[in-house]
Amino acid sequence: MAGGADAGTAGFYDAALHKRQAMMGKSGPSALWKNFRVFRVAAFACIGGVLYGYNQGMFSGVLAMPAFNRHMGDYTLDASKKGWLTAILELGAWIGTLLSSFLAEVLSRKYGVLVACAVFIIGVVVQATAVSVGHNAILAGRFVTGMGVGSLAMIIPIYNSEVAPPEVRGALVATQQLAICFGIMISFWIDYGTNFIGGTGETQSDAAWLIPTCLQLGPAAILFVGMLFMPFSPRWLIHHGREDEARKVLSSLRGLPPDHELVDIEFLEIKAQSLFEKRTVAELFPELREPTPWNVFKLQFVAIRKLFQTRAMFKRVIVATVTMFFQQWTGINAVLYYAPFIFAQLGLDLNTTSLLATGVVGIVMFIATIPSVLWIDRTGRKPVLTVGAIGMGTCHIIIAILVAKNIDRWSEHAAAGWAAVCMVWLFVVHFGYSWGPCAWIIVAEIWPLSTRPYGVALGASSNWMNNFIVGQVTPDMLEAIPYGTYILFGLLTYVGAAFIWFLVPETKRLTLEEMDVVFGSEGTAQADFERMVEINNEIGLTQILNGETIAAAGSGSDAEKTKAEEAAAEKA
Repeated sequence: MAGGADAGTAGFYDAALHKRQAMMGKSGPSALWKNFRVFRVAAFACIGGVLYGYNQGMFSGVLAMPAFNRHMGDYTLDASKKGWLTAILELGAWIGTLLSSFLAEVLSRKYGVLVACAVFIIGVVVQATAVSVGHNAILAGRFVTGMGVGSLAMIIPIYNSEVAPPEVRGALVATQQLAICFGIMISFWIDYGTNFIGGTGETQSDAAWLIPTCLQLGPAAILFVGMLFMPFSPRWLIHHGREDEARKVLSSLRGLPPDHELVDIEFLEIKAQSLFEKRTVAELFPELREPTPWNVFKLQFVAIRKLFQTRAMFKRVIVATVTMFFQQWTGINAVLYYAPFIFAQLGLDLNTTSLLATGVVGIVMFIATIPSVLWIDRTGRKPVLTVGAIGMGTCHIIIAILVAKNIDRWSEHAAAGWAAVCMVWLFVVHFGYSWGPCAWIIVAEIWPLSTRPYGVALGASSNWMNNFIVGQVTPDMLEAIPYGTYILFGLLTYVGAAFIWFLVPETKRLTLEEMDVVFGSEGTAQADFERMVEINNEIGLTQILNGETIAAAGSGSDAEKTKAEEAAAEKA
């Protein structure tokens, strides 16, 4: 019976997909222009990505500045302590990611971004006091800043995926990675410029590292003020009973009348999924059916536990967490955090020349990310991730060979050193168009509505925990096993390519609700199938897809709808 349910549900959503695709047109750059209102909203929200990228890139240059080192004691001389000074931000981000799932559900995605901005600003202010307090201020400030960064990294992909129509969803979520790359790029060049304040030696001024540190406050303040004027996520509004407002937001974002058929279909699909999950929760956990903050807080643990209880949901867990594991173990953040030191190990001058080479890293990553934003919804996720992983792994192996042959003879083989530097740049190109944006797209788009904040939090926490480990161990690895470090990253990246190609399904151009079909969640039990059919008939989605005219699909007051939904839930 479950097999029949699967086929029936899949057929229903196939009909929805084909009907929507016939009206929405092709994916790609033209679709971005057609949905410019959505692109504008998402691009502004991605200032959070700029903050994330800037904070990552900025600190690698600051670590190499003599003025900063004067305040750090032996924290920039000892490899393990340097790793801790760097990785403390990722530890804070991991905690911030887990905490912000509750905020994103209770306060909304929009207000969750505001809270994250406030935390970020506090952390930056604390870091600035290191000029008198020393390394403890950097440790504390980077931890608090990390909590803000982790929250932004979790909430903004959810927000972008939920305001975006299917044909541009991948491109808009990829703008998050483009924003991160832009932040990294400008941070590298700001570091390079401020490095000359007061000289590049012992006479260097504290302004050399204070300016790039405090510049983060500007974009954070702009994001905080601007988000006050951004719309709420329509999916969050529907899930919290604000349906009239959700329809207006959908209409405005799509640039279509509220009664347009495309708006009707998207609105009703979201509502059907929301009702299905509410009624399921009411049946399984009746004591948590009232959406009070305390119940939502308890429900987050129920939702996380739910991710591990069925094969279909556990498959999502594996895809999200393992994809993020491989994203970090490509070694990208080892390059971003320690680029000046890596280039110095490859024979370049530690201070000025290495900072210049690091600036090139920012430029090539930013440029390489642009094609992914424009065409990811045409090419799909799997081929891009697989090709990118093979390219990155090959670059690592070539670097390992060059380092093994020339490790103590770079002055005699300058060409080999520059060849290794070019391989680092090429590695960053492969990451920029592939694993940078695509990994976050997958994590943002595979989850059902009721578990999406917690599912994305789980994937993001995998990212940050592995990010923390890479940041902590890289200095010791580069010191103990110079070429072995690149062999390790290369082999793990090849394994990541195999994982994507053989175990991860393609998800391009599917709605967030249709992901259930891809992962086998729909109709796994006959009761689920019958409940979804009943909901689709009840709200009028079946009639629309069959070409029938219904009066005011989804109309009526929110209060009336809520009462009807509660009655149906009691019946269920």
